[in-house]
Amino acid sequence: MLEIDINLIKKHDKPGPRYTSYPTAPHFHESFTPDNFRDETIRTNQGENLPDLSLYFHLPFCDTLCYFCGCNMIVTHNRDRISRYIGYLKKEIDLISSFISADRETVQLHWGGGTPTHLNPDEITDLAAYIHDRFDCKNVMEAGCEIDPRELTKNHLEALRDGGFNRISMGVQDFNEQVQRSVNRIQPEDMTRQVVEWVRDLGFQSINLDLIYGLPLQTIGSFEETVDTIIDISPDRIALFNFAHVPWMKKHQKLIQLEDLPVAEEKLHILKMATEKLVETGYVFIGMDHFSKPDDELAVALKEKKLYRNFQGYSTHAGTDLYAMGITSISQFGRIYAQNVKKEKEYFDMLDKRMLPTAKGCYLTDDDMLRRFVITKLMCDFELQFGLVEEKFDIDFKTYFAWGLKNLKEMIGGELIAVENGVMKVTKTGRFLIRNIAMNFDGYIERKEDHSRYSRTV
Repeated sequence: MLEIDINLIKKHDKPGPRYTSYPTAPHFHESFTPDNFRDETIRTNQGENLPDLSLYFHLPFCDTLCYFCGCNMIVTHNRDRISRYIGYLKKEIDLISSFISADRETVQLHWGGGTPTHLNPDEITDLAAYIHDRFDCKNVMEAGCEIDPRELTKNHLEALRDGGFNRISMGVQDFNEQVQRSVNRIQPEDMTRQVVEWVRDLGFQSINLDLIYGLPLQTIGSFEETVDTIIDISPDRIALFNFAHVPWMKKHQKLIQLEDLPVAEEKLHILKMATEKLVETGYVFIGMDHFSKPDDELAVALKEKKLYRNFQGYSTHAGTDLYAMGITSISQFGRIYAQNVKKEKEYFDMLDKRMLPTAKGCYLTDDDMLRRFVITKLMCDFELQFGLVEEKFDIDFKTYFAWGLKNLKEMIGGELIAVENGVMKVTKTGRFLIRNIAMNFDGYIERKEDHSRYSRTV
């Protein structure tokens, strides 16, 4: 059982990074060039026993605009535009794969969006075959794709399955019709159930469903009905996201009426209800906003302390090198992050010149590497052994992190963190506020170098 103390969460809740990377994306800079990315790719593909690969492909197109969306997406019905983008994505695939050592295996593959299934089935088949032809994908253990049931046919899913995909992630957000209308996403329950039935019939190994709490017109009662329905559908994983209302970043969110948003107190009670109901039903609370069935790989990885975190959220494949392709996508390997350009024209122009479409990135300093290790351990293991950090990085933990440990005093010894014999353990309640805990080990925040505006942590 898991009971959430609303007052405790209110006390600590504030804006902060999601830590899908460290340093976080606002600290990437344009002085990191395509040449830097190319040189690092070549350098890290030398030698033997190289890490396995994780490949991500960004397919940004959507059929309609969801007002709540925080993704990098493009709403279009222009099939020629989509076809042209796929052609240039293949050019990037050719360029990246030419630098990759031929004996490196791809163990993880993901298509994100936008809506990858805005491609038609033939385009899905063609792109999947192209990727498999350019990379060694015969031992892919996890191949996931984000889908939208509103424009989906069974043929789309058959194309994905034939293309080697074994995991599906689908947004639901909320089944309440009023809420759906307020965010311009009409998705009836029977439509979702039909797609889940197709996914299971076709033999996909895992289904993830996304929910969002804090949407306009949402109430505890209405969202409880959605949660009950989700439990009945019984997906393998559930993501329960906090609605990140960031109209200064996503201009279309201004279409949402502020007066329709639930007040902060009600929003937390919605979170409390949903979480306690999911855990009571038997779902394992992984951390932050993720839940899974007890036999799911995420739950097993959490138990065995093999959980990992990257730009796709929680994962089970630590130690891979992530190469991401398509506009805005972010690669991560060695001591670098590299993000692609945002605009199609710039993306096309650079690839026409056989340039990697890198817009910005960063080299990690020794301090970045240390802090990334600490934050990743906290976010994934929910435990941190001071001695392990000291041995790995040759520091005195309490001296190096004096600022953060001082700030954490009001959390330590309470319901969020326990420290004993040089081991910091995050409680189940503390997992909701893991972003807040991690912020105390963030050097950019400590040095007052982080001036970004973030969504609230809960």
